[in-house]
Amino acid sequence: MTAPAVRSRRLPLASLARWETLLVILLVGLLVAGTQLSRFFLSANNFANLTSSVMEVAIMALPMTLIIITGDIDLSVESMVGLAGAVLGTLMLAGLPLPLAIPIVLIVGGLGGWLNGLLVTRAGLPALVVTLGTLALFRGLANVILGPTVISVWPDWFTEFGFGTIAKSPIPYTLVVFAVLAAVFWLVTHGTWLGRQVVAIGKSKDAARYSGVPVASLRNWLFILSGVVAALAGIILAARFSSARNDNGTGMTLTVVTVVLLGGVDINGGKGSIPGVVLAVFVLAVLQNVLRLAGVSSEFQGIAVGLLLVFSVIVPQLARQAKAALDRARRGRRPPAGSMAAGEINV
Repeated sequence: MTAPAVRSRRLPLASLARWETLLVILLVGLLVAGTQLSRFFLSANNFANLTSSVMEVAIMALPMTLIIITGDIDLSVESMVGLAGAVLGTLMLAGLPLPLAIPIVLIVGGLGGWLNGLLVTRAGLPALVVTLGTLALFRGLANVILGPTVISVWPDWFTEFGFGTIAKSPIPYTLVVFAVLAAVFWLVTHGTWLGRQVVAIGKSKDAARYSGVPVASLRNWLFILSGVVAALAGIILAARFSSARNDNGTGMTLTVVTVVLLGGVDINGGKGSIPGVVLAVFVLAVLQNVLRLAGVSSEFQGIAVGLLLVFSVIVPQLARQAKAALDRARRGRRPPAGSMAAGEINV
């Protein structure tokens, strides 16, 4: 068999082994299950509901993807969601128009991310410990700002943005925001030198630094970006629920990390893709919708998310171990350099 023939047989197998392909298969299976459960599953209203319900998580998953690729993590995003809503509601009650209050909230998010980045990159503290601390810090600030107060009076245009759709179509406004951000992150991550530097940091921070990559600066900017996007998610959540509470966003961090890892991002850093994370967003959205249609309680839906997280960590690890074992077996069967091939006669 010629070499091109061998390659032609191997390519489909390699394509099937891609994580994104497995996600597509999983998504199709969930769509089929949804159509069997309810005739309303494929309706326009259901599509709008299932997509808008995960848009805050989806938006936060984009910068989290880059952060985890570098080998860091940001556990504080859910508290920034609550803090952003608290600041936005307080500014509105103080008489500041929302178009002016929203940029201030985004700046607050950037400052929170800058604090995370400063402690991680300048003080040299582990990102896990730092963001666990700021998780409590930002939630505490939201408690101080709002206390038990719930702000539920918002302008109509703001709430329409949160749960409305474009021109009576099934496409929510928030889905458009996510699509634009995903396209930008996709282009930057996979088509520019910035994306290559992010991957290089995840593979080896020392090697990247010796190659001229501004490791500390880039990591710091990623945390700032994560804070800004988390604040944006907090604004969207307040609009969708027409409510600003000090506990907005509680529990979202686990879901964000689950989406990122389910999208094929290596928890150890150095590997990941935006398309995989986008697919994982819709896998999660359809899964939650199917579980709701099946009458599964919210507690068991949380268990399903936890199982997804375990699945997304264990399966790639097992695949890497299997590949390493196969490589070792192949090297073991390979004849030593300089030895005679089978059937060769030394004259």
